[in-house]
Amino acid sequence: MTAEITPTPGPPGDSVGRHRTALTVSPDDLPGRAKSLLDKGYRVALVAGHEDAGNTGLRAVYLFTAADPDRRVEVHVPVPRDTPTVPSLAGMSVVAARFEREMHDLFGIVTLGHPAPRRLVRHGHWPRGWYPMLAAAGEPPEFAAAEVPAPVDEAEVALGPVHAGVMEPSQFRLTVDGERIRGVGGRLWYVHKGIERMFQDRPPAAGIELAERISGDTAIGHTLAFCLAVEDACAHPVSPDVQRIRAILLELERLYNHAADLGALCGDAGHGVLAAHARRVREELLRVNDAVTGHRLLRGAIHPGGVMVRRLPDPERLAEFAAEVASIVELALASSVVVDRFTGTAVLAAADAAEYGALGYVARASGLTVDARHDHPFLPGDPPRAYERTDGDVLARFLARAAEFADSVRLITALSEHGFDHSVEPPLARRTVAATGVGIVEGWRGTITHRVELSAEATLTRVKVVDPSFVNWAALPLALSDTDVADFPLANRSFNLSCAGNDL
Repeated sequence: MTAEITPTPGPPGDSVGRHRTALTVSPDDLPGRAKSLLDKGYRVALVAGHEDAGNTGLRAVYLFTAADPDRRVEVHVPVPRDTPTVPSLAGMSVVAARFEREMHDLFGIVTLGHPAPRRLVRHGHWPRGWYPMLAAAGEPPEFAAAEVPAPVDEAEVALGPVHAGVMEPSQFRLTVDGERIRGVGGRLWYVHKGIERMFQDRPPAAGIELAERISGDTAIGHTLAFCLAVEDACAHPVSPDVQRIRAILLELERLYNHAADLGALCGDAGHGVLAAHARRVREELLRVNDAVTGHRLLRGAIHPGGVMVRRLPDPERLAEFAAEVASIVELALASSVVVDRFTGTAVLAAADAAEYGALGYVARASGLTVDARHDHPFLPGDPPRAYERTDGDVLARFLARAAEFADSVRLITALSEHGFDHSVEPPLARRTVAATGVGIVEGWRGTITHRVELSAEATLTRVKVVDPSFVNWAALPLALSDTDVADFPLANRSFNLSCAGNDL
């Protein structure tokens, strides 16, 4: 595969899937290829290490995506096993810098010239020289004693990793000047499960139970991205009716999560009555989910090649929920306390959101238009919404969620007009050669990307997962800078990033 990169919109390389092309380059050629794509408006959607079968070596895979029209370009870089190095793209992309650190931690592939090559996934007590995604890694060796955190000095406030409630563990060190935050250091991956390794050697259908549990509140988003990737690899056509029902489920997942966070934000600002009202709406939406799929979190509905639901949601009932949420928002905006706490708090500027590759409502509240429903649609979509407030503060993120709730109800209503039938979808097409696939979905937090590789025996040999939280965690410290310490919970909730998604 030696095709040259051609001007936009013509994609480079050999066609390997839906809107997707691929090319193989040497490590020396990687920076030039990457710069050409980034200059044309592509973004780094994924970087993944790979270990090819037969002890043939390692490989770094870079997925670049662009919108209008939907374009996806893979750049494959083979590297020798004894000297696994590639040039760093950190100088071109903040997002690539984080992926590179992850790839080094899990595969031992070193990115030369990385400005901050410290560990990302593996904490200090993880054994050095042990790369868990390699076949020869074997069982985990004995770990050292758990790290002893550095003492907290007078200019720091330490939060976590043990939190109240049911949050997954995460730690923040806030550098403060009086009551103002001047810097933030974060630490995740306390509960790294190695879920990408767990996919390996399973048939695609057996990967569903893992995809549904990557991040528990995003069962549909991750499962749909996984299934789209498998269907892409198998060149399996999926009927518009199936995709329509899948889109309804995706929006149902958006509804109950947005309702919960709209209320929680009000609660963090001291308005407990609105928080309680929103929790009741969330509970009612979970009951709708159960009626539609048989599971409150919508598990078990989507599978490779098809979808299975009991009934469609009642549009009139959803319209009632939309009215209730609109009332919650109206009452919140009528409260001077809430508006004062939200306005100008934890601002993520548009330039910072763009540089750090922010996704989802976090990006859209800062004025970006990134949205996989329009950028990489599996159904024809409307043009991106133009939000009234894009100042990038807590208020903008609150209003973006409120607008998306109303939009989701309208979309579900439109998609439900044609009903559904119970016809059995054809089984997933079986491949007799190795293949790859990519699935991109706009989950409720933002763009989710899955890339799969299938063997000739139709088993998964590699699954790479990108939860939007992986990207947005890097942007959170920017928003927290110059924020009051007391507003940290409010700012953190306005992002509401997953501590579990993709083993974070």
